[in-house]
Amino acid sequence: MVLAFYNQTLRSCCFCIAAAFFLVACSPKLDWRVVQSPQERYTALFPGKPDKIQRRVTYQDQELLQSLEALKIDDDIYSISATQIPVGQSLLLPTLMEQLQGNVLARAKSLGGEVIVEDVLYLTADKQKQASKEYWIQLKSKGTAEQWMRVRWITRVAPDGSIWIYQVSVLHAKAIPSDAKTFLSKEEYSNFFDEFYPE
Repeated sequence: MVLAFYNQTLRSCCFCIAAAFFLVACSPKLDWRVVQSPQERYTALFPGKPDKIQRRVTYQDQELLQSLEALKIDDDIYSISATQIPVGQSLLLPTLMEQLQGNVLARAKSLGGEVIVEDVLYLTADKQKQASKEYWIQLKSKGTAEQWMRVRWITRVAPDGSIWIYQVSVLHAKAIPSDAKTFLSKEEYSNFFDEFYPE
Protein backbone atom coordinates (compact mmCIF):
# COMPACT_ATOMS: atom_id res chain seq x y z
CA MET A 1 0.00 0.00 0.00
CA VAL A 2 2.73 2.44 1.00
CA LEU A 3 4.79 1.63 -2.08
CA ALA A 4 1.77 2.02 -4.37
CA PHE A 5 0.83 5.32 -2.74
CA TYR A 6 4.30 6.79 -3.06
CA ASN A 7 4.75 5.53 -6.59
CA GLN A 8 1.53 7.44 -7.37
CA THR A 9 2.83 10.46 -5.48
CA LEU A 10 6.19 10.35 -7.25
CA ARG A 11 4.49 10.10 -10.65
CA SER A 12 2.29 13.06 -9.79
CA CYS A 13 5.25 15.16 -8.63
CA CYS A 14 7.27 14.20 -11.71
CA PHE A 15 4.30 15.14 -13.90
CA CYS A 16 4.00 18.52 -12.18
CA ILE A 17 7.71 19.19 -12.49
CA ALA A 18 7.64 18.12 -16.13
CA ALA A 19 4.72 20.47 -16.73
CA ALA A 20 6.64 23.29 -15.07
CA PHE A 21 9.62 22.47 -17.29
CA PHE A 22 7.61 23.43 -20.37
CA LEU A 23 6.27 26.69 -18.94
CA VAL A 24 7.70 29.89 -20.32
CA ALA A 25 9.03 31.96 -17.43
CA CYS A 26 7.08 35.20 -17.15
CA SER A 27 9.36 36.78 -14.57
CA PRO A 28 12.80 38.27 -15.19
CA LYS A 29 15.67 35.88 -14.57
CA LEU A 30 16.56 35.59 -10.88
CA ASP A 31 13.92 38.04 -9.71
CA TRP A 32 14.21 36.92 -6.08
CA ARG A 33 11.07 37.18 -3.97
CA VAL A 34 9.86 35.83 -0.63
CA VAL A 35 7.03 33.32 -1.00
CA GLN A 36 4.94 32.59 2.09
CA SER A 37 2.95 29.37 2.32
CA PRO A 38 1.14 29.56 5.67
CA GLN A 39 -0.99 26.47 5.04
CA GLU A 40 2.15 24.39 4.38
CA ARG A 41 3.98 26.16 7.22
CA TYR A 42 7.06 27.52 5.41
CA THR A 43 8.59 30.63 3.89
CA ALA A 44 10.88 30.38 0.87
CA LEU A 45 12.91 32.58 -1.46
CA PHE A 46 12.21 31.85 -5.13
CA PRO A 47 14.08 33.44 -8.07
CA GLY A 48 10.74 34.39 -9.64
CA LYS A 49 7.02 33.79 -9.14
CA PRO A 50 6.33 30.04 -8.80
CA ASP A 51 3.21 28.19 -9.92
CA LYS A 52 1.41 26.31 -7.15
CA ILE A 53 -0.59 23.10 -7.31
CA GLN A 54 -2.50 21.69 -4.32
CA ARG A 55 -4.44 18.49 -3.91
CA ARG A 56 -5.73 16.04 -1.33
CA VAL A 57 -5.00 12.33 -1.62
CA THR A 58 -6.90 9.64 0.28
CA TYR A 59 -4.66 7.03 1.88
CA GLN A 60 -5.94 4.41 4.34
CA ASP A 61 -9.09 6.47 4.95
CA GLN A 62 -6.96 9.53 5.74
CA GLU A 63 -6.67 12.67 3.65
CA LEU A 64 -3.13 13.84 2.99
CA LEU A 65 -2.59 17.41 1.85
CA GLN A 66 0.04 17.77 -0.87
CA SER A 67 1.32 20.86 -2.60
CA LEU A 68 3.98 21.74 -5.14
CA GLU A 69 5.42 25.17 -5.87
CA ALA A 70 7.68 25.23 -8.92
CA LEU A 71 9.42 27.67 -11.23
CA LYS A 72 11.45 27.10 -14.40
CA ILE A 73 14.26 29.46 -15.39
CA ASP A 74 16.37 28.45 -18.40
CA ASP A 75 17.68 24.93 -17.67
CA ASP A 76 16.67 24.95 -13.99
CA ILE A 77 13.49 23.96 -12.18
CA TYR A 78 13.22 25.20 -8.60
CA SER A 79 10.59 23.32 -6.60
CA ILE A 80 9.27 22.75 -3.10
CA SER A 81 6.84 19.93 -2.43
CA ALA A 82 5.06 19.47 0.89
CA THR A 83 3.08 16.47 2.17
CA GLN A 84 1.16 16.49 5.43
CA ILE A 85 0.86 13.30 7.49
CA PRO A 86 -2.26 13.60 9.69
CA VAL A 87 -2.28 13.42 13.47
CA GLY A 88 -2.03 9.83 14.66
CA GLN A 89 -0.17 8.56 11.57
CA SER A 90 3.37 9.34 12.73
CA LEU A 91 4.39 5.66 12.66
CA LEU A 92 4.19 5.85 8.87
CA LEU A 93 6.89 8.51 8.66
CA PRO A 94 10.00 6.26 8.41
CA THR A 95 8.43 4.10 5.71
CA LEU A 96 7.11 7.04 3.73
CA MET A 97 10.45 8.86 3.88
CA GLU A 98 12.28 5.72 2.81
CA GLN A 99 9.98 5.35 -0.18
CA LEU A 100 10.15 9.01 -1.15
CA GLN A 101 13.94 9.16 -1.04
CA GLY A 102 14.50 5.62 -2.29
CA ASN A 103 12.52 6.12 -5.49
CA VAL A 104 14.75 9.02 -6.52
CA LEU A 105 18.06 7.59 -5.34
CA ALA A 106 17.43 4.08 -6.66
CA ARG A 107 16.46 5.44 -10.07
CA ALA A 108 19.68 7.43 -10.29
CA LYS A 109 21.88 4.50 -9.28
CA SER A 110 20.09 1.97 -11.50
CA LEU A 111 20.82 4.11 -14.56
CA GLY A 112 24.49 4.52 -13.70
CA GLY A 113 24.14 7.91 -12.06
CA GLU A 114 26.05 9.32 -9.14
CA VAL A 115 24.82 10.35 -5.68
CA ILE A 116 26.80 12.67 -3.40
CA VAL A 117 25.59 13.10 0.19
CA GLU A 118 26.63 15.72 2.73
CA ASP A 119 25.49 16.59 6.26
CA VAL A 120 24.13 20.15 6.44
CA LEU A 121 22.35 22.49 8.82
CA TYR A 122 19.25 24.50 7.98
CA LEU A 123 17.40 27.23 9.86
CA THR A 124 13.78 27.03 10.95
CA ALA A 125 11.44 30.03 10.88
CA ASP A 126 12.47 30.88 14.45
CA LYS A 127 16.17 30.68 13.42
CA GLN A 128 16.92 27.38 15.16
CA LYS A 129 19.58 25.22 13.51
CA GLN A 130 18.54 21.69 12.57
CA ALA A 131 20.46 18.87 10.94
CA SER A 132 19.65 17.45 7.53
CA LYS A 133 21.36 15.88 4.52
CA GLU A 134 21.96 17.38 1.10
CA TYR A 135 21.98 15.20 -2.01
CA TRP A 136 23.53 15.91 -5.41
CA ILE A 137 22.04 13.34 -7.75
CA GLN A 138 23.04 12.57 -11.32
CA LEU A 139 20.09 11.38 -13.42
CA LYS A 140 20.67 9.65 -16.74
CA SER A 141 18.29 8.40 -19.40
CA LYS A 142 19.44 5.34 -21.34
CA GLY A 143 23.01 6.22 -20.40
CA THR A 144 23.17 9.35 -22.54
CA ALA A 145 21.06 12.32 -21.47
CA GLU A 146 22.17 13.78 -18.16
CA GLN A 147 20.47 15.90 -15.53
CA TRP A 148 21.53 16.89 -12.05
CA MET A 149 19.38 17.43 -9.01
CA ARG A 150 20.27 19.05 -5.71
CA VAL A 151 17.72 18.03 -3.11
CA ARG A 152 17.07 18.21 0.62
CA TRP A 153 14.32 16.39 2.55
CA ILE A 154 13.10 17.92 5.81
CA THR A 155 10.45 16.73 8.27
CA ARG A 156 8.76 18.97 10.83
CA VAL A 157 6.12 18.31 13.48
CA ALA A 158 3.36 20.94 13.59
CA PRO A 159 1.81 22.14 16.88
CA ASP A 160 -1.32 20.04 16.19
CA GLY A 161 0.80 16.86 15.97
CA SER A 162 0.65 16.45 12.20
CA ILE A 163 3.93 16.00 10.32
CA TRP A 164 5.11 17.83 7.22
CA ILE A 165 7.57 16.32 4.75
CA TYR A 166 9.31 18.89 2.55
CA GLN A 167 11.35 18.23 -0.56
CA VAL A 168 13.39 21.27 -1.60
CA SER A 169 15.10 20.73 -4.94
CA VAL A 170 16.65 22.21 -8.03
CA LEU A 171 16.74 20.13 -11.20
CA HIS A 172 19.37 21.24 -13.73
CA ALA A 173 18.14 19.73 -16.99
CA LYS A 174 21.45 19.78 -18.80
CA ALA A 175 24.87 18.20 -18.49
CA ILE A 176 27.24 20.05 -16.17
CA PRO A 177 30.66 20.83 -17.66
CA SER A 178 32.43 21.04 -14.29
CA ASP A 179 32.19 19.51 -10.82
CA ALA A 180 28.45 19.15 -10.12
CA LYS A 181 28.62 19.94 -6.43
CA THR A 182 30.54 23.15 -7.10
CA PHE A 183 28.21 24.09 -9.95
CA LEU A 184 25.01 23.55 -7.92
CA SER A 185 26.47 25.36 -4.91
CA LYS A 186 26.61 28.68 -6.77
CA GLU A 187 24.71 31.58 -5.25
CA GLU A 188 21.66 31.23 -7.50
CA TYR A 189 21.11 27.73 -6.11
CA SER A 190 22.38 28.12 -2.54
CA ASN A 191 20.07 31.10 -1.91
CA PHE A 192 17.07 28.88 -2.65
CA PHE A 193 18.15 26.25 -0.10
CA ASP A 194 19.50 28.64 2.56
CA GLU A 195 16.37 30.79 2.55
CA PHE A 196 13.86 27.98 3.01
CA TYR A 197 12.43 28.30 6.52
CA PRO A 198 9.95 25.68 7.75
CA GLU A 199 8.03 26.46 10.91
